[in-house]
Amino acid sequence: MTSPSNRGAPASTEPRINDRIRVPEVRLVGPNGEQVGIVRIEDALRLAQESDLDLVEVAAQARPPVCKLMDYGKFKYESAQKARESRRNQQLTVIKEQKLRPKIDPHDYMTKKGHVARFLSHGNKVKVTIMFRGREQSRPELGYRLLQRLAEDVAELGFVESNPKQDGRNMIMVLAPHKTTKTRPIKHDSADEAPAESESVEE
Repeated sequence: MTSPSNRGAPASTEPRINDRIRVPEVRLVGPNGEQVGIVRIEDALRLAQESDLDLVEVAAQARPPVCKLMDYGKFKYESAQKARESRRNQQLTVIKEQKLRPKIDPHDYMTKKGHVARFLSHGNKVKVTIMFRGREQSRPELGYRLLQRLAEDVAELGFVESNPKQDGRNMIMVLAPHKTTKTRPIKHDSADEAPAESESVEE
């Protein structure tokens, strides 16, 4: 049975158990979920001790508080296992950023397209920003066509999640990886492959 107190331990969000429950009576729930009823705290603690279980406060705000008989150590272990499994099944979505100019030269375009393809292959979303300067702002169609071309060039790895839209002097499009794209582990042996929450490359 879990130790009734943890003197000197920092405050936490864990429920009160056993002797830490300081109320005259509780609404008791049995180990299988059965309703025992309202009993004195002394009787609840005695039942817990006789059953080699813990008395755990599961609804502190109720009047009287609701307590349940359970193996608290086993409960915490199983809860931690479920939390780890849940985190393992979650895919961390990171949004990378790639910046281009509307009149980008072919070599630079291929380089930037390679960055976008790598981000998508790692399972990351990519925010592609076209930056307009000076008179370029009067030719938004240049940016639109460039974004469409990029989306077509990486179509095997991702799709357009957010269509191109003007945002001040910029035009923005968001690409997302296909769900069938397997996330590849990001290498840490070179600066080019180091993970980052946001990776921006400007002209």
